[in-house]
Parts: sequence; structure tokens; C-alpha cells
Amino acid sequence: MEKKELRAHIKMLKKAHTKEQLMEQSKKILAKLEQHPDFIKAERVMLYSALPDEVQTQAFLEKWHLKKTIILPTVVGDDIIPVEFGKDTAFAVGDFNILEPQNEPYTGGFDLIVVPGVAFDPKGNRLGRGKGYYDRFLCQYLDVKRIGICFNFQLVEEVPSEPFDIRMDEVITL
Repeated sequence: MEKKELRAHIKMLKKAHTKEQLMEQSKKILAKLEQHPDFIKAERVMLYSALPDEVQTQAFLEKWHLKKTIILPTVVGDDIIPVEFGKDTAFAVGDFNILEPQNEPYTGGFDLIVVPGVAFDPKGNRLGRGKGYYDRFLCQYLDVKRIGICFNFQLVEEVPSEPFDIRMDEVITL
């Protein structure tokens, strides 16, 4: 299946689930993440503010941002700029209607990067939304553990990949 076809297929599968079902799955997926040894030992974790059709992270961010350094992506031009999520962080709707933290860019390192995606496969290949933001960002941090999180129907047999696509080290789903 080509990337465009796979994106359309996953979109159709998402529509077969209610918002409540996706929220319940999100809670279970994030419970698995917080029990993961790499998350437990990580002090600096890059997560993301979820779009409505992604694993919902808002409650998870609220729970963990006072216990770990949580960094969130913001989009500036064609790039992801990491920004720390602090206790007084204000958010604004950024590109693609994603809530983005309004702080100075984060310049420290990462212990773990948690990545959303449209689809993943067992080899760690990831299908994003097609703009390459995460691939351009992740290629700068190849030595950092990368975990993709997704709903169970987003884990497919094979994701078409290109040489510039950055694989996940692991994928967590139900």
C-alpha cells in the first residue's frame, strides 16, 4: 500500500471509533508508556500535544510535567522547535491547529522522544502526515531512544519507507 493510500485507510479506521473509545485506548497506551523502563529512568522527555485523532496526551502531560522535564514540539517554518512545558506555560494554537507551548526554545538534551504517527510497523517504520517535520528533527537525535505510540489499528504489517525516514526503536500500542 502506498503512503497516500495508507493514510486514507487509517483515517477511515479512526472514524470507526468514537471519541470515547479513542480516549480509553489513549489512557491504556499511556499507562503502558509510564511503566516502560526507558520512561521511568528518563528525566527529559519529549512528548507532543495531540491532535484530535492521535493518542491523547493532555492528562498525561499534566500528570508528568512537574515530575520530569517535558518538552513539546512547536512548528516554525519547516522545522520542529522544542519548547519546555513548565508549570506556568501558556499555550496557543499553532500551525495545523496544534496547541503549542509559548516559551523560549529548549536547548538541552533528551533522554526519550515519544512520537505520534499515522501508522507504524513492527520494524519501527513510521508514517507521518507527509511533511517530514519529525524526520528532519529526529535525524539530529539518533542517539536518543525513540518510542512511537499509536492506537492498535495504526500498527500495520508494513509502512512504506524512504532512506530519510527515521525509524522508532519501539512502538507502544494495545
